[in-house]
Parts: sequence; C-alpha cells; structure tokens
Amino acid sequence: MPMQQPDPEDNGLPYFSEQDSEAVVNARMGEDISPRLRQVMSTLVRHLHAAVKEIEPTHEEWLAAIQFLTATGQMCNAWRQEYILLSDVLGVSMLVDSINNRRPSGATPNTILGPFFVDGAPRYPLGADICLDGKGEPLVVHGRVVDTEGRPVAGATLDVWQTNDDGFYDVQQQGIQPEGNLRAVFQADADGCYWFKSVKPRHYPIPSDGPVGQLLGRLGRHPNRAAHLHFIVTAAGHEPVITHIFTPDCPYLAQDAVFGVKQELIADFQQVTDPAQARRYGMAAPFWQVEWNFVLAPAAGTASREELIGRITAS
Repeated sequence: MPMQQPDPEDNGLPYFSEQDSEAVVNARMGEDISPRLRQVMSTLVRHLHAAVKEIEPTHEEWLAAIQFLTATGQMCNAWRQEYILLSDVLGVSMLVDSINNRRPSGATPNTILGPFFVDGAPRYPLGADICLDGKGEPLVVHGRVVDTEGRPVAGATLDVWQTNDDGFYDVQQQGIQPEGNLRAVFQADADGCYWFKSVKPRHYPIPSDGPVGQLLGRLGRHPNRAAHLHFIVTAAGHEPVITHIFTPDCPYLAQDAVFGVKQELIADFQQVTDPAQARRYGMAAPFWQVEWNFVLAPAAGTASREELIGRITAS
C-alpha cells in the first residue's frame, strides 16, 4: 500500500519557510492550552521572528546571544538575580510596573521596588534619625499622606530605605554598616503628617561585574542610579504606593540606569541655614530638608499593612 502523503492544507502551515516562520511555529500550539499562554507565546514568537528577520544575525552572532543568556543565568544565585537586572536596564521592569500601576490623575506614581527592600525594618517614632553610621549631609524629610480628594490618611504606614553616603544599602555591607541603617517604618499621625531625619541620598552603581554590566559598557552606558529615597506607603482602603523621591541636583537624574526616574518624583531639596529653623527640628545648621506629600488612590477592601506588603514582595 503506497505511503499516504501529508496534506499541505492540514493544520494551516505545517512546513517551515522564512516567509511564514512565525505562523508555522504558532500553528503548532495545541487546541486545549491556556488562552493567556496562547496570547503570550504567539505574540513573543511573532515579535522575535520579526526582530530576527530585520537583524539577519549570522550564526556566530546568534551563538553569542545564547552565550550571553547562558552567562546571565549562571550569574544568578540566592541573593542576585541577573535576569531582573537585565530587565531593569532594558526598561522592561519600569514598563511592566507602569502598566500594572495605572492610577488616577494626581495620585503618586509608582516606581520599581528594587532588590534591597527588607520587611521587618525597625519601627521608629516620628522625628527619629534613621542614619546610624553618622555619614552624609543631614536631611529632614517631612510631608503628609492624603487621598485623591486631599483628605488626610490618618495612620498611614511609611516604609523607607536608602543607601548610606558610601552608596551601599545596609544589607550589602553586613558587619560594616549598623544593622537597619537608613531603614525604618513610620506611622503618620491623625492629620496624615510624617517627618524623620536622615541624610541626603547619593547616586550609586547597580552591580556591573556580570554580563549585564558588560552589556552596558558595550552600549556606552553607565551603571549608575540617580540619588533617591525609597518609600512604600500603605493604608487600609487605599492602593499601596511603591516609589522613590529623587534629588534635583544628581548628575544621573536624566540617565538613571534602570529608568526609574519619573518627572513627577523629582523633589525640591533645600539647604537650610536659618538657626531658628534648625532648632525647630533639633538639627545643627546647615542641613537639607525636603517636603513630600504622598497621594493615595482608593482601593476596594481594607487589607492590613502586613497583607499589602505580602502582596508586594510576592509579586
């Protein structure tokens, strides 16, 4: 009995060709797979094949790309995720964050969480000094937490963390920096007001000793993050905000390595020389101060701070 020849019309496009490559690959997906998986994979295949057709890489170039991805994976361990770093420097992390945190006009915008948030930071009363190593230019941070109607959010919780004046987070220098240095949790008062003492943040480099750092160098890009303070602001009945505030005089403000700067988050840091104002805060002049108000969007439900932080760190 003669062998039956395959029908070229079966299953759409069964045979590979340069012209129809993405359609042939996507036609191989089964009928019973997740609709979302089908959408994601068909889109990725379509754009990947379009990029390859536009670039027309040589075999050597494609092998170099695979070797780069292999080296990126080999750099990952329990405390370092090189693929997240790659996502960051390509702007994808910020794009995903923006898509997932669209907020009403006037609400404080999100930025990326970053790898150095630690739940369980020490809780301090308002006005406490969170700088434990004595380095840097003194800073007072103060402001209010309000809703989109301008009403105070009483008792809102603020997690704050930043690098020290050497450009390192406390968890990067265990045994060198005091534990919990420049890291704290505060609770706003009944009027939504908060304030604390710290030091003016400075810019610092992201890890650049791996494949992602080598890629930045070949692209003529630096690894520096613009100077900032991190915040997570949570309150029952409101969407949590994960954000930074940036100093306006940082040389890397418009060149942040992970695209974390949004114009709305550039704060006004002012140097204070008035002795009377210094006495008001229990400071010695000169010092820096910044006023920053957080605007929270409404949310369904009344999740606690612990539940909200759990969602943030699990995502």
